[in-house]
Amino acid sequence: MTHDPDLRASDADRDRVAAVLSEGLATGRLTSVEHADRLDVAYSAKTIGELVPLTRDLPEVSGSSVPDTIERQEISSKFSKIVRKGRWVASRRTNLTVRFGALIIDLSDAVLPGREITIETNARFGKLIVRVPDNARVIDEGGSIFGKRNVTGGSEGDGPLIRVMGKSVFSKVIVTRGMDDWNLH
Repeated sequence: MTHDPDLRASDADRDRVAAVLSEGLATGRLTSVEHADRLDVAYSAKTIGELVPLTRDLPEVSGSSVPDTIERQEISSKFSKIVRKGRWVASRRTNLTVRFGALIIDLSDAVLPGREITIETNARFGKLIVRVPDNARVIDEGGSIFGKRNVTGGSEGDGPLIRVMGKSVFSKVIVTRGMDDWNLH
């Protein structure tokens, strides 16, 4: 990474910082809250100068690969209800699976690693609800058989692009910006 603080940061620069932060979390140098806060700043940074202070107190990481948790994550609910909300680190590609239950995912306060997030839905005889940030752009590329699929959003907004894919069978899939359609409790 170049040291010119005014130079625009690239996705690769942000990913290198994320790797150092993840190593700091794994080795106990950062708490999970510190990790989430710094990761949020890293992925919203516009310049190299904004990235430098995030890892100044952490050792360098050998290799520059992106942590697996940033790239891919799976959340599954079978015969139960799972709610993920508040401050948590989402992944670039998240697989959501529900079978005979409910899965509620709130991305509005989550740390989103990058400008594009893909959510793969796989619902059978259940309910899957995803709340996206207010400024998100949402593209629905999924389908439903004997169920309901309601993806609100559109291509307006200056926030992250959230691509919703996958299918549902005898299920309800809702992607929304507001709280009116569902309850997080």
